[in-house]
Amino acid sequence: MMKRPIRVLVAKVGLDGHDRGAKVIATSLRNAGMEVIYTGLRQTPEMVVNAALQEDVDAIGVSILSGAHNTVFPKIIQLMKEKQMHDVLLTGGGIIPADDMKLLNDMGVGKLFPPGTTTTEIAVYIKTWVEENRDF
Repeated sequence: MMKRPIRVLVAKVGLDGHDRGAKVIATSLRNAGMEVIYTGLRQTPEMVVNAALQEDVDAIGVSILSGAHNTVFPKIIQLMKEKQMHDVLLTGGGIIPADDMKLLNDMGVGKLFPPGTTTTEIAVYIKTWVEENRDF
């Protein structure tokens, strides 16, 4: 049994200015009983990782539609490793080709969700991952 709600940071990284999907995800995760911190638009990977540390999150969800996923996710993974955030899930979604999803998964990024994924599927994935990988 978890002693507190799951904490998730939802972020939009880079110049991607479309955040409707991120806001929908943030709201649905709140409705699923999670605490959600939404960073807003135009965050850097450093800003995301620092906010995740400050907020003591269990998961980081990055919404990306700009095509910069092969730059953004590896940088966040690198920063998370440097900060020893080995038990924090990095997940996300957006316009990411299947081949790129596989490469990112192989680097340590969790499941990535394409457009059309149900919010329930995302919430269940995060909840299951946290229950299996975090101890609080």
